[in-house]
Amino acid sequence: MSGPGTARRQVHLAAQLPGIHNVTVWSDPRSRSQIAFDSFRHLARTAERGRFDFFFLAEGLRLREHKGQLYDLDVAGRPENLTQLSALAAVTTRLGLAATVNATFNEPYEVARRLATLDHLSGGRAAWNVVTSFDAFTGENFRRGGFLAESDRYGRAAEFLATARELWDSWAEEDLRADATAGAFVRPGAGRFAHHGHFGISGRFTTPRPPQGHPVIIQAGESGPGREFAAAEADVVFSKYDRFDQARAFYQDVKGRLARYGRTPDQLKILPTATVVVADSDAEAAAYAEEITRAQIGPRTALAHLEAVWGRDLSGYDPDGPLPDIDPEPGAQLLRGHSLFRRDRAETARRWRSLAEERGLSIRELVIEVSGGQTFVGAPHTVADAVDHFVQSGGADGFVLVPQLTPGGLDDFVDRVVPLLQEKGVFRRDYTGPSLRDHLGLGPAPRRAPEATAGQPAVSAAGQEVS
Repeated sequence: MSGPGTARRQVHLAAQLPGIHNVTVWSDPRSRSQIAFDSFRHLARTAERGRFDFFFLAEGLRLREHKGQLYDLDVAGRPENLTQLSALAAVTTRLGLAATVNATFNEPYEVARRLATLDHLSGGRAAWNVVTSFDAFTGENFRRGGFLAESDRYGRAAEFLATARELWDSWAEEDLRADATAGAFVRPGAGRFAHHGHFGISGRFTTPRPPQGHPVIIQAGESGPGREFAAAEADVVFSKYDRFDQARAFYQDVKGRLARYGRTPDQLKILPTATVVVADSDAEAAAYAEEITRAQIGPRTALAHLEAVWGRDLSGYDPDGPLPDIDPEPGAQLLRGHSLFRRDRAETARRWRSLAEERGLSIRELVIEVSGGQTFVGAPHTVADAVDHFVQSGGADGFVLVPQLTPGGLDDFVDRVVPLLQEKGVFRRDYTGPSLRDHLGLGPAPRRAPEATAGQPAVSAAGQEVS
């Protein structure tokens, strides 16, 4: 926490292309394609113009289904994210490029090679959000299906990351050299590796060590093991806590675990996802935020959320009427491939019913209430002050902004709020280095011995397919 005589903490900002859950306002006439490259390019260039740390793409390995049909409130058909980020590397120069890559249905060799390639293509700007898949439904798209118990998937993910690091470290700096006459040449021992464990692989890695040493590692997990994994291995943590008291408690807990791994608080950045509504006045922004929230949670979305918890077809109920007086159906699953509401559904239903009865909320009003609304709302100076206060008071190191519109949803923040943060002296006016590690204030990744990651805590059960 900052105080008199202390340096003001710098705010870190990232951007995520919306498209999962009920973030996008499809009805807005400014809404454009969620899958066309022009949309990705516009958002990425806007983030780079705002001097953001990185641009993040989530991943889904199966189209979600609701009552046996495609869940058409989601984006369908979005391109594979590492391929998309490779294209964005050619139209940006400093912006970090972060991808969710699943550790359940991939193999270390191919993922390590693709990420190393992205890091080379971008000049050291790649990041990997390490996640697992929680359901056999997604696994039906792959030969292995639902072959691993949930706890085993996270053990696999931890070893997966350790193996990828061994592959990246298999090239020494002197292994690849160039001269004016012969071009590039490779030393005989370059890239040799042997991993003994779950994967049991050995051979020769084809790609020289990435410019950053290792791409930046991102993690999203809320459980105890997930927080340990973050403290031991991650460079960035995505947090779901965008309300200050909860965010600060999470922040203090995770940062407090770092010392046991020989790490300092500045070696891990904690970034909650956040939404922003900016307008000419606070009153105008508040009215616009309410309009956005009601557009995001329309009648169909409200019923779909309730059906996901109740496990029943509730299409006969009025979204603007009271909650159903029937109990949830144990074990029934109407929304498949979606991480929301997959745990403690009976408890969730009890909590929602109590809240609705206490406050007289309709189905739609309840879903709006539990969804949390917008994070920062107001005139530009109000939003800048709120973002700055959150960071200076120890709630976060910054935020991953998720705009409600594609591709122009970041423009107002970049044009009207970022200059105010710069005037406060808490946000960079220009990039100070070429790599994502430079943006985050991290040094180059150290070369690790093969056993350095053995026995580390597994990825959290809160880690999920889409971050």
